[in-house]
Amino acid sequence: MRQVRVKGFKIFSDRHGKMRCYHRKTGHKIDLQKTPLGSAEFFAECETIRAITEAQKAKAPKAGTLGELIKSYIDTEHFQNLAAATRRDYRRCADFLEPIKDTPVHVIDTPLVSGIHDKAAEKIGWRRANMVRTLLSEVFRYNIPKGLITSNYAKDVIPKRRPRGKTYANRPWSIEEQEVVLSHAKPHVRVALALMMNTGLDPSDALKLRKDQIDGNTIWGVRGKTGEEIAIPISPTLQAALNRIPEHEAETVLGNSRGEAWTYNGFSTVWHRFKTALEKEELIASGLTLKGLRHTVATTLREAGLDERRIADLLGQKTPSMARHYSRSANLADKNRETMATLEKEIERRTKTVKPSEKSVKPDQNEDKA
Repeated sequence: MRQVRVKGFKIFSDRHGKMRCYHRKTGHKIDLQKTPLGSAEFFAECETIRAITEAQKAKAPKAGTLGELIKSYIDTEHFQNLAAATRRDYRRCADFLEPIKDTPVHVIDTPLVSGIHDKAAEKIGWRRANMVRTLLSEVFRYNIPKGLITSNYAKDVIPKRRPRGKTYANRPWSIEEQEVVLSHAKPHVRVALALMMNTGLDPSDALKLRKDQIDGNTIWGVRGKTGEEIAIPISPTLQAALNRIPEHEAETVLGNSRGEAWTYNGFSTVWHRFKTALEKEELIASGLTLKGLRHTVATTLREAGLDERRIADLLGQKTPSMARHYSRSANLADKNRETMATLEKEIERRTKTVKPSEKSVKPDQNEDKA
C-alpha cells in the first residue's frame, strides 16, 4: 500500500492496525470507511476541512480591534453567568456590531460610541440601541484591567429616552383583566399565572421554581437575572392557588398538561394562544404580557403607598451580592411579610367594587302633593 501524505493532516495506523486520519489544527476526524484513504473522495474531504478552517480563521476577530474586545468579554465568566435571555440579547447586539468589528481600538472614543448609538437607534430602535450601549460599556469595563483599552468610552453616552406617547411593552394588568384570565385559564396555566400575579416573580424564575424552594410559608430562591436572593412569603390567595395544582412528578412547583416541568418557550407558546383567543372574544384588551405581571405587583404596591426600596426588596432588584447569607434573607422575609400583606389587602380592596343599585328611585308622592 502506497504511503499517503496530506499537508496539515496526520495519517497513522493505530495500535489495532487500523488507519486513522485527522486535521492537526482542529482535530477534525475523517471517516476512512466512507472516504477510503487515497481516494478522490478522501482528498475532497481534506480540502473541505481545510477550506472551513481558513474561513473560520478569516472570520476570527483581529488583534487590537473592537471585535477582539467583544470576544474577550464574551469569554469572561461574568458573561457566562448572565441569564440566558441577557446573553441572547447581548449576542444580538454583537451581531449588529459585526460590520465594524475591525475598527482599531486606538480610534475608539466617546464621540465614536455616541455615533454608533445614534445609528443603532435609527436601525433597530431606541430600546435595542440602549442595549448596544450597555454591551459596549460592559465590554470596555472588563477589558480595561486586561490592558486592551484605556477607558470606558460608553459610560458618558446618554441613553435614548422612550419616544413620547409610546406605550410600555409590559404594562400592568388591571384587576378585571386578571380575573378574566384566571377564570378562563386551564388549571396548569392558571396556577402559573397566579404564582406570578401574587409574587412578582419573573416568568422564567416562576417556571423554574423547585418544590424544595418552598419552606413552610416562604419561597426561597435566587433571581436568575441578577443573582439576588429572594424571600417571598406565601399569601393566603397564593396558597389557595398552590393547593389546587394538578398532581405531577416534576421537581418544579409548576407542571404542564403532561405533568412535566414547563420550558419558557413552551409556556410562552401556550400563553400566546390563550391570550389571542381571549382578545378575539374581546374579553381582554391587547398588550398583556407575562412580564407585565411583575410590573403589576410593583405598581399595585407603589399605589398603595409603599416606598421603592421595599418593593425592590420583594422583587429582588438589589445589586447582586453573592456574599449574602440566609440570615440576612430571613430578616428580609420578615419585612417582606408585611409587604405581601399590603399587596393582599390592596388586591382584595380593588376586587370589591361597589355596584350601583338597579332599583329605580321614584319621587315621593307626598312631596309632589305638597
